[in-house]
Amino acid sequence: MDYIRHYDSPLGGITLASDGTSLVGLWFDGQKYFADALSGEREEKMLPVFEDTCRWLDIYFSGREPGFTPQLTMRANPFRKAVWEIMLTIPYGKTMTYGEIAKRIAEQKGVARMSAQAVGGAVGHNSISLIIPCHRVVGTGGSLTGYAGGIDKKLSLLWLEGAMTVCRC
Repeated sequence: MDYIRHYDSPLGGITLASDGTSLVGLWFDGQKYFADALSGEREEKMLPVFEDTCRWLDIYFSGREPGFTPQLTMRANPFRKAVWEIMLTIPYGKTMTYGEIAKRIAEQKGVARMSAQAVGGAVGHNSISLIIPCHRVVGTGGSLTGYAGGIDKKLSLLWLEGAMTVCRC
């Protein structure tokens, strides 16, 4: 059984999901791969992890770094988890390229090279948007490439964090 909760953000509705203890999903309503980490049965319910996540979102959308991370459970294969864990290290207001993530994954695996496209697939399937900051991942030279929530939201989030002062679209 999974639990859900709705949050109204300045960029539109967000659906939160939990296994009862940890956050397992956070999606802009209607985004690509929406609710892909959920089991069949769902119930709307307020839980402590949702209270923490809503507090995190309130702080974040006020333009400040929250300074804490709600309890997370990543429902993903080991490769996606490794990519998502690297995304968790990208500081507020900073960006990292797909290529930089690919290089770090290659180093972890002890291989010469890792495909940036494979990294892109893992980034795109991030089930805990915003908190695992896939919006901070950019293309070579800082170009804005795909975002499951839409490029307009990615741009807004990067502006909010001060990561973009000029449009590099």
